[in-house]
Amino acid sequence: MPSTRSYSQFIALAPDKLWVVLGDPRLLPQWHSGFRTVTLDAPTADSAAVGQHGSFEPSRPFLAAGHRRLAPPFTITEVTPGRHLQLTQPEPVGSAVIDFVLEPTDGGCFVRETVTATAGSNCVARTVLSVVPHLTDRADFARLARLAGLQPGSEALTVVLAGGSGALGRHLGADLACRGQHPVVLTRRTDRSSPFEQLEWDAHTVGPWADRIVDPGRVAVVNLAGKLVDCRPTPRNVAALRESRTQATRALVAAAATRSTPVAHWLQASTTAIWSDAGETWCTETTPVPDDGLPQMTGVARPWEESVSGAHTDHLVILRTSIVLDGQAPAMRRLTDLARLGLGGSVGSGRQWFSWIHVDDWLAVARGALGLDGAVTLPSGVLVGASPHPVRNRELMASLRRAVHRPAAPPTPAVLLKIGAVALRTDPALGLTGRRARSQVLDDGGFRFRFPTLDSALADLLPS
Repeated sequence: MPSTRSYSQFIALAPDKLWVVLGDPRLLPQWHSGFRTVTLDAPTADSAAVGQHGSFEPSRPFLAAGHRRLAPPFTITEVTPGRHLQLTQPEPVGSAVIDFVLEPTDGGCFVRETVTATAGSNCVARTVLSVVPHLTDRADFARLARLAGLQPGSEALTVVLAGGSGALGRHLGADLACRGQHPVVLTRRTDRSSPFEQLEWDAHTVGPWADRIVDPGRVAVVNLAGKLVDCRPTPRNVAALRESRTQATRALVAAAATRSTPVAHWLQASTTAIWSDAGETWCTETTPVPDDGLPQMTGVARPWEESVSGAHTDHLVILRTSIVLDGQAPAMRRLTDLARLGLGGSVGSGRQWFSWIHVDDWLAVARGALGLDGAVTLPSGVLVGASPHPVRNRELMASLRRAVHRPAAPPTPAVLLKIGAVALRTDPALGLTGRRARSQVLDDGGFRFRFPTLDSALADLLPS
């Protein structure tokens, strides 16, 4: 039975330019993080020819050793120059087919990698899928684009990206680079493997990094900086969450204040958790923030938003983001694993609302906020980043079970979640509270969600 995983990204290059790289399997290790080495047994002038054999080593060392000993050579089984390359890899307990497809569109093309594993059962097929190299980081597409010759043009927007080392920051940096923009990542520690320009900062004082904001030209600021919220809600932890956000924001505001002209665009991260547990209320851009919200939610998000006040910019969007669904995110993997183990029942009452957004739709919202999408006009002010169709917790868990083909599961009582949260050093309120959020501003601005429903989002993100 087959199991499939697919990943795609727009790149602002013509297919023939990308094919120079994509059509040569030997170049895979130079841009694809899943491959350590690739060799062809009989290279020809035409680097990818049907019937050629070759071998590869996965990047992960423990997989490379087993693959080297047990797996036979792969075969190039299909080539359409400028459009499609297919590798078929036999495995000891099944086989895998790796497809790279270029789909031309306005301004460039979509690059899609699809890996399909086949074995005697779904369980074995998923095991084969997990050991075959596949894309897990959107930055791989940025490496491909750079290797194929894409460089920021004279009209490119320089985007100073604070928090660019986090999950959303990596997605956004790669997406911008693939579209010919110029992301500049502010980070506490540079990563030599990163395809982006990086500048070190301490996230609370103005330093040499600020020169990038002061530079003349079209400059935008995206502020995603802040500690992860997955921690116990102790006063000390709440203070650390709050200060990591407000200090970073104030440093960016101070740097922008030294410019002679305003920053073109400013995208300030926030969260729908600012409404704490909102019950049955529909939360939109005009919904008041509660005065007595939870300290780890309202008590962090309100000062975070207030700290950007007075930013020297022509256009400021405060993006209150809901849960971002990303197939590689730890939270998504944790929920999916629970569902596969038969523990995917509702949590607590199961009535708490779950607002969410697919990572590709979040990226589209971010591009709109940065003025990079001519079809979408988003005004300054608060913006809710959430699908128009939130679901209750019991519906979320049922959708996850359907996506991974599991039957109904018993609910998890709130008391067990609280006990488990203590053991895992996390906050039980993350699972027991919720918001019913949607955006009126996105509707008015002409934004169209690619994944408006939870089932469509999970079908795209999880292996079939």
